[in-house]
Amino acid sequence: MCLNNVLIYMDYEDKNDEEIAVPVTPPSDMGNQGVEYMSREGYEKLKAELETLKTQERIQIAERLEYAKSLGDLSENAEFDAAKEEQMLNEMRIGELEHLLRRATIVDKRVSTTSIGIGSTIVARMKELDKEETYIMVGSSEEANPLTGHISHESPLGRAFLGRKKGEMITVTTPRGATKYVIVEIS
Repeated sequence: MCLNNVLIYMDYEDKNDEEIAVPVTPPSDMGNQGVEYMSREGYEKLKAELETLKTQERIQIAERLEYAKSLGDLSENAEFDAAKEEQMLNEMRIGELEHLLRRATIVDKRVSTTSIGIGSTIVARMKELDKEETYIMVGSSEEANPLTGHISHESPLGRAFLGRKKGEMITVTTPRGATKYVIVEIS
């Protein structure tokens, strides 16, 4: 259900053959609906991407549209259709970035080494493989990149690490099953 641009999560219970709306706790990411945590580097990277999309990319798309128009009949013009679709995708990404940057809260590098938070670097050992991995906790899913060890605080692994201390063992449940980690170092 959507009310004044706010999603309301409802469950329906069957009581005397009537549907009764019962509010349920929304997902955890709805709690700070207006805030998107990210590093200064991530913020600047997204800002630069936005500027490129608004200037260079818009100009290139406009040039492709003009060229496609010059070819004649637009009803059967594949180049025109492709350029219009590219324009739509570019404008959608611009809107996403503007919305994200408006909600951004910059989190500076973490100085606490006692508990894990956004900005922490974590060394953890996977119990099953006896293999150490290094992760950096980032705020925004835009900054997250599991291949480089950048994990979002909203990911299953990030949620499991958040607030934990050196020496603690955590269990992360993912669609592939449960994995246990021991936190070796926090910096």
